[in-house]
Amino acid sequence: MIRFTVLGDPIGKGRPKFSTVNGFAKAYTPARTTNYENLVRLSFQQQCNKVPYKQGEFLAADITAFFQIQKSISKKKHDLMADGRLFPTKKPDCDNIAKAVLDALNGVAYYDDSQIVCLAVRKMYSDTPRCEIIIRRLGE
Repeated sequence: MIRFTVLGDPIGKGRPKFSTVNGFAKAYTPARTTNYENLVRLSFQQQCNKVPYKQGEFLAADITAFFQIQKSISKKKHDLMADGRLFPTKKPDCDNIAKAVLDALNGVAYYDDSQIVCLAVRKMYSDTPRCEIIIRRLGE
């Protein structure tokens, strides 16, 4: 089982941007997405001394994204958020968070993210923004 934490605000996968160079259209990933994917990769490498899962293994991923609780809210609302009784419905969406994390780990934690056959993503509040990631073989 692989378990690690990415500190900081969770970021979703951004839509590709397009530009024209000498009459040819070129697609590129937004810098914010690239930076977050690099942070995910670096966090994995620093916290996990594991050999990546092999090609053909069936994997499950569990991603919990914790968003910063605003300083300006009431104590009552803060407590509800911190206790997991109030959830963030703001962007990024769960699927975009998963896409950024899973794409970042391609070739690092596993051969390809197509090996992920079971996926759970949660969005919660915390005083410490972060993303907690667990990847395991199916059946572990």
